[in-house]
Amino acid sequence: MTPALGRLSDLAWTSAEQLLPRLTLALVILVVGVVAGKWAARAVTAALARTGHIDETARPALASAARYGVLILTVIVALSQLGVQTASLLAALGAAGLAIALALQGTLANIAAGIMLLWLRPFRVGDYIEIVGGNPFAGTVKEIGLFACMLETYDGLFVFAPNSAIWTFPLRNHSRNAGRLVSFNVGFAPGADMARAKTVLLEAIGGEPGVLKEPPPEAFVANLTGGAPLATCSFWAAPESIGPVQRSMFDAVARALEEAGLPPTQLVRTIPPESDPSRLT
Repeated sequence: MTPALGRLSDLAWTSAEQLLPRLTLALVILVVGVVAGKWAARAVTAALARTGHIDETARPALASAARYGVLILTVIVALSQLGVQTASLLAALGAAGLAIALALQGTLANIAAGIMLLWLRPFRVGDYIEIVGGNPFAGTVKEIGLFACMLETYDGLFVFAPNSAIWTFPLRNHSRNAGRLVSFNVGFAPGADMARAKTVLLEAIGGEPGVLKEPPPEAFVANLTGGAPLATCSFWAAPESIGPVQRSMFDAVARALEEAGLPPTQLVRTIPPESDPSRLT
């Protein structure tokens, strides 16, 4: 062996002796970091489940953030064991992150909107919501993600809605409040006994399942044209039963008035818009 090859072999062995322990330690750190990341995600999920104050939709996102935070820290520590200057690496990553952020402004806007939706919680999974600005759409919320929300319309269509499209415009939540107001008009023949008609109407409305007792139903004469009175009835119903109640109410009211000898000349209710789930649910 020539002296040059001998020196090269000695240098290689010396470098290997110095690098091998560092490489082994870096691999151990990576393995421990991966395990610690999974443990951190499970621990965060369990802690959030115990508290009960964090919405179930936000728990997977927070658990993933904890896991990736541990993994990023692990990679930085492992690279420092190999002699990599992490300060310059972080600077390069920051510059790359800035370039990516400028290129993905729309995506980052969706992420920011998703974080605000998870934080403020204007709706939850299972609520029926309606976006009334921009390109209006409505549906039952199936999933809330960091980038987009998955909705299902009243007629069974799938809607993939970017979070920024939901956050930017006014939103109506049809399911959040405890009750919904329903009103309809009943016409009578001239000279009808309206005092008795009011009693019959209130009994028929109050006897329907799904009608809330508080506030109590109301019935009053709203108009009188040519001696023909027009009564307006209103009641509150639970959001989940408002559709069936509206459909069954007319039959119950008409039957009760017929039995009382006060047949109605007309029964009219305001048809809800297509975005309202009471049309079909």
